[in-house]
Amino acid sequence: MLISLAIVVVSVVVTNRLASTLATEEQKKMEIWAEATRQLIMADEQTDLQFYQSIIEQNTTIPVYMTDADDHVLLSRNVKVPRQNREAFYRKKIAALKSSQEPIEVVITPELKQYIYYEDSVVLRELQLFPYIQFAVIFVVMLIVLLAMQIVQRSEQNKVWVGLSKETAHQLGTPISSLNAWLCLLKDKYPEETMIGEMDADVSRLETIAERFSKIGSTPELAPMKVNEVVAETIDYMRHRTSTKVVFSFHSDGDYEVNANRPLLSWVIENLLRNAVDAINGEGQIDVCVSREDDKVMIDVADTGKGIERRAQKDIFQPGYTTKKRGWGLGLSLSKRIIENYHDGRLTLKSSQPGVGSTFRIMLHSC
Repeated sequence: MLISLAIVVVSVVVTNRLASTLATEEQKKMEIWAEATRQLIMADEQTDLQFYQSIIEQNTTIPVYMTDADDHVLLSRNVKVPRQNREAFYRKKIAALKSSQEPIEVVITPELKQYIYYEDSVVLRELQLFPYIQFAVIFVVMLIVLLAMQIVQRSEQNKVWVGLSKETAHQLGTPISSLNAWLCLLKDKYPEETMIGEMDADVSRLETIAERFSKIGSTPELAPMKVNEVVAETIDYMRHRTSTKVVFSFHSDGDYEVNANRPLLSWVIENLLRNAVDAINGEGQIDVCVSREDDKVMIDVADTGKGIERRAQKDIFQPGYTTKKRGWGLGLSLSKRIIENYHDGRLTLKSSQPGVGSTFRIMLHSC
């Protein structure tokens, strides 16, 4: 970027110097052109007109206007004059030129004077525009390079997260299989023990978590499913593993179906519920609402927690952002990716107010 800026600065300086030199040359040419015009007007029958005519005809690039003392245009050269409203066109041109330059005075007699105005040639105008065109091209190229760098960086990050997720799923597989074997032995030895059922549910949950991690990076299979069932199951799971001071409520204005991957959708809802539990510090109200607008099904997760400050709201979905002392800051980032990349939906912070609470919204396409 510094090199590009240096190129633009050097181009502007050099071009302005060349343009200034060319403008001086054009002014000298116009003074010679004015003198040739004066000589041509004052010539008699014995004067050789060919030399003066050749000077006048050699000007093929600089627009020139010759006027009388009352600013009436007597002649013009290298000017595209409209077929209609010529007088208005000339008045506007001469008024603009008078405000920006001193005319070249052509003295025919002491009582008769004419004036020559001229505009920059096409070459001079293009030369003046060149550094700005160059700046625009460099800016576009730099923008493309930055976008390409972001895409490459994001791709590399995706590969890291996918590899980490699959390795985590692989590492979880062996202890989960061992736990399942021990559970089978416990069930045979203590068939009446109710706590074994809870242990079995937790091991099943570990299997689900491992399955979720194994699916990251691959295209998940979507299937029609009842939203209310997924939400109710997830809330029930969280209710049995959360303090009794946390009150969960769930209501829906209908029984809706969406195309989704059940383990991944359940994980996103569970992650939002866990964040809500953390936000209320283990005591408060968490409300989950399912509704529909047009062809979209909304799942709103609201809490009565500490809320999120306005300046932090734009960063909550960024990888690494967390307010927890032992948090990794990946939950909301992965949740957003699951909903938006895999389900073609949206995960947003619907509202948040410090000291009042927050509401997150999942938006999915209905079947």
